[in-house]
Amino acid sequence: MPRKPRTKSRSGIYHIIQRGVNQQVIFEDEEDKVRFLETLKRYKEKCQFELYGYCLMNNHVHLLLKEGEEPISMIIKRISSSYVYWYNQKYDRYGHLFQGRFKSENVEDRAYFLSVLKYIHQNPLKAGLAQSVFHSPWTSMEEYIQRANLVDIDFPLSQFAAEKKQALHLFKNYMRHLSDDDVLDVETRSRTPDHVLTDYMKELGITSSSYLQQMDKANRDDILRELKKLGGVSIRQLSRVTGVSKSVIERLD
Repeated sequence: MPRKPRTKSRSGIYHIIQRGVNQQVIFEDEEDKVRFLETLKRYKEKCQFELYGYCLMNNHVHLLLKEGEEPISMIIKRISSSYVYWYNQKYDRYGHLFQGRFKSENVEDRAYFLSVLKYIHQNPLKAGLAQSVFHSPWTSMEEYIQRANLVDIDFPLSQFAAEKKQALHLFKNYMRHLSDDDVLDVETRSRTPDHVLTDYMKELGITSSSYLQQMDKANRDDILRELKKLGGVSIRQLSRVTGVSKSVIERLD
């Protein structure tokens, strides 16, 4: 059955989630995240879209943006293709990295816009990767608090107040309170955070999921057996973090 076309946002604003195929890791290290942001900036200038917020997690990306001259589908395709080409060269791999069709939702009114903006910035905090929303790694929060380089902060701040200093004060207060709004999510929950699993992989000598996937079968399976012994880790999570299919992991004793 053919997929339904996306409903076009009347405001032109979308919340985008782009995740790894089979929910695998798409950022092995900080260099990868820097490269993705550089790619985002390059195509922001080419496609003339506005970016209001972002969050880079290990296996997925959140973007809040307003399309410009090109439709959202083309914008995401350009960004993804460029990053995947670079990533595959770096890790000597082939094939898809991102899930075929990105998830999106239309953002049509002020209240929901602010809910999405908060949700995106609080992702690392809720995942246990940050102590506060203002010290969340790899989000656009610093662009609001320090200096904007990639993000168009004026429109979001204008939703709080006309005067910038007051708007920033209200923005900070709003971001402090944990969000429980019903916002488009990646639908991934696990008892053990992904970073604990990746740290354990490094202890076992596995520097990246790509490295694990290129090992010979016997050694790869030995590593996977050790990872399965780690408490609070599901088969689904193992598959997501390592990039190895669930059926392969399930068959291991």
